[in-house]
Amino acid sequence: MNRIALVTGASRLKGIGAAACRALAESGNDIFFTYWTDYDQKMDWGIAVDEPARLQADIESKGVRCERIELDLSQASNLPRLLEQVETTLGYPDILVNNACYSVNDTYDTIDEENLDLHYAINVKAVTLLTSYFAKGFKKGKGGRVISMTSGQSLEPMRYELSYAITKGAVEHLTKTLVPDLAEKGITINAVNPGPNDTGWVDEHLEKVLLPKFPMGRLGTPEDAAQLIRFLASEEAGWITGQVIHSEGGFQRTT
Repeated sequence: MNRIALVTGASRLKGIGAAACRALAESGNDIFFTYWTDYDQKMDWGIAVDEPARLQADIESKGVRCERIELDLSQASNLPRLLEQVETTLGYPDILVNNACYSVNDTYDTIDEENLDLHYAINVKAVTLLTSYFAKGFKKGKGGRVISMTSGQSLEPMRYELSYAITKGAVEHLTKTLVPDLAEKGITINAVNPGPNDTGWVDEHLEKVLLPKFPMGRLGTPEDAAQLIRFLASEEAGWITGQVIHSEGGFQRTT
């Protein structure tokens, strides 16, 4: 029987969530993914209305089962309902990938309560509670995986992303704090920092600025992050837990 992966925030075909779904499906995992098009439609990158359906079709073409749901993860009451939906349609998940996030630029001079709360609702509350619900419902005794996305907040200041930086920074501490409790349930927990990653937000000017900072001669791609996620979800990664892995191609912050 295939293992089951729940991936949040996999709406856009070019995003890390979608790439993670494909990579996990290629390894024989059944996939359940969430998306929230209202957020993507407000961002500069946008989203086509059929992208979630196209992603589901792509995953199913790899010979695994796939289900999806459009769900506002900022509403805490939706989180236990999500796990119930996964269990009803596919079975209880073995793997949780906390990929969904909220990100809008701000600084100490522009931050306000509303924007900070929006970041907190997805980046801290949803990740923490969904991880908690997943762990409490996990009865398999071994092979559980929690993989959360971070962005290297511990490595350098993120000057123009104050709300994003401080809320995503909490994910690193959540990852380290939950190690002993989740280990008792047979679950590992790790975080992935993909570095600057071209998921559709990098324009021509920004690419020229970023490219010299990558000694490997290219920007990171969603597939780079997805390959690490796939490994951390595998049986081979069963001894790795409590780690924040910076998979960013040697990105040079000081050049």
